[in-house]
Amino acid sequence: MLPPVVLFDLDGTLIDSVPLIVASMRHAFEGHPDAPPVAEWVSLIGTPLDTMIRRWAGDEADVARVKERYKEHQWAHHDAMVRAFPGVPALLDALTSRGVRMAVVTSKLEPSARRSLDFVGLSRHFAFLVGLESTERHKPDPEPVLHALGRLGARPEEAAFVGDSPHDVVAGNAAGVGTVATLWGPFSREALARVRPRAWAASPEEVLPALEGLGIPGA
Repeated sequence: MLPPVVLFDLDGTLIDSVPLIVASMRHAFEGHPDAPPVAEWVSLIGTPLDTMIRRWAGDEADVARVKERYKEHQWAHHDAMVRAFPGVPALLDALTSRGVRMAVVTSKLEPSARRSLDFVGLSRHFAFLVGLESTERHKPDPEPVLHALGRLGARPEEAAFVGDSPHDVVAGNAAGVGTVATLWGPFSREALARVRPRAWAASPEEVLPALEGLGIPGA
């Protein structure tokens, strides 16, 4: 049976936005004395933007400058560089039709996350989204996952979290929900295996069987 509640990460799970994230980083750090290597930047996707920038910024004023350049580029190029992953709309249709309640848990600011969901036509599937503003602590801390469950009136043992990054899996495991690691995002199976997801999905078509295989009393 399917879990009655399923939470989803956004970037790299529902939407293909990694090229935009990388392009925005390159623009933001252009001319900066210490720019991130792409692989290191990608490895941090799923954590708050300020945390990512702070690794290479000189001070908090520098963080603010780089962040503003990043946001300007991302906002200007969003519609040309963001799409839903093939198979994701059908997956969400199937879950909705079977009565599964869903929410998005992301480290992005809510207006940015909402814009992406609206643009790719996925917003109608989700009761709400938990963004950066929603909690004091962020993935890989479990607080955003627990916050979403609280808003849905759900217990951890009746929920699952689907995400592409180790940060998602760590947060979900710590919150006590079933975790499904997806393999169509930028993170390798090896990196995800180290944080021990309960199930795997190599494509959106494999998410339903993975959720059913968690053995959570269902919707």
